[in-house]
Amino acid sequence: MGKLTSKKIQQLAKEAQKGMTGDGQGLYLQITASGSASWIYRFKLRGKQRYMGLGSFPEVSLAEARERASDHRKCVKAGIDPMDVSSEEPDTTDTIPSFTSCAARYIMSHRRSWRNIKHARQWVSTLKAYARPVIGEKSVQEVTTKDILKILSPIWTTKTETAKRVQGRIENILDYAAAHNYRDPVNPARWRGHLDKLLAKPSKVRKVAHHPAMPYGEVAGFMSELRENASISSKALQFLILTATRTSEVLHSTWAEIDLDSKTWTIPAERTKAGREHRVPLSRQALTLLHRLPRVKDSPYVFPGARYGRPLSNMAMLQLMRGLGYGPGGERGGYVPHGFRSSFRDWTGEVTSYPRDVAEMALAHAIQNKVEAAYRRGDLFEKRREMMQVWADYLDALKSDEDITDTQPASDHSLAS
Repeated sequence: MGKLTSKKIQQLAKEAQKGMTGDGQGLYLQITASGSASWIYRFKLRGKQRYMGLGSFPEVSLAEARERASDHRKCVKAGIDPMDVSSEEPDTTDTIPSFTSCAARYIMSHRRSWRNIKHARQWVSTLKAYARPVIGEKSVQEVTTKDILKILSPIWTTKTETAKRVQGRIENILDYAAAHNYRDPVNPARWRGHLDKLLAKPSKVRKVAHHPAMPYGEVAGFMSELRENASISSKALQFLILTATRTSEVLHSTWAEIDLDSKTWTIPAERTKAGREHRVPLSRQALTLLHRLPRVKDSPYVFPGARYGRPLSNMAMLQLMRGLGYGPGGERGGYVPHGFRSSFRDWTGEVTSYPRDVAEMALAHAIQNKVEAAYRRGDLFEKRREMMQVWADYLDALKSDEDITDTQPASDHSLAS
């Protein structure tokens, strides 16, 4: 963007230079033969070229047009048709919108508060797949409990997690409609005190499927095998195990997040599941691994992928485990990278005497007790630094349980004998 200026726009309109003049990144100023000017956003989605009006000039200024185009460009990047969410603030007329229209307005007004584009994409795809066929064309005031059950019942026992998300999203949209006086405040999609009396509790319908985790006693041997593998996937998996972090956090880590001098990796809030910054203390072994990594010119990523300017594939570590026989269906186990967080947590609980809070902080888990969370200000960083070093030393030791006591540091939170 930036090719147009207000002065240039006025000159184009004055001279009635009919046609479209680009500002950059899909934003165009369209001039008619009469000299009237309007904004057009051109984009390509699913192989089709689309044109979208953004308003007339000067009612919509150049700055406003750029902001609108930027918002729509984010939608396109997320695979969302911006025309589905292009409605501005709800009109002040007495017209009651359809559920689909109200959903689009809700998404438009809340999308900036969501953590990432994937979240917005999931909202659109689930509502399109499950809600729209039943209530999409209905006005929001006509949606009933019977409609909600028609949507949820077929998937409640087979796709329980998806069904619960759909229920929550419909509930939010209908609350939004009620707040704008489009419908009665009584929400037919409300769970507590309503649908919970009609549908089985999600926890009772299907047990939570935990990620398959390698027993902590076998992780040191696995790490020894990984050190024999020089691939970038192996380095990334070693780093994941040493830091007990999540797959996406490792794959998208950048050198700017890592301070080698302070031996700290700071994961920004927008990249964490909890939505808050997480500091990770780096053990000697983790630092050694980082120092030995090659750096790709102009790539910000610690673990760059095969494609220039892109991080390692999100399947790379799992494919490596499969190749070594440890992945799902493998003859040596059925584990996944995320499971090493459970391996670490089992180790802290069964082998060490570190307090539970220290281990939970290391995993970036939120404090469940709201009162405790309100008073907890620190992140137990120094205690976690000690614990992560003991974990790294344990993975290096390759000793039997009887010999583990030989590596104990002189600390109250050392490995239990």
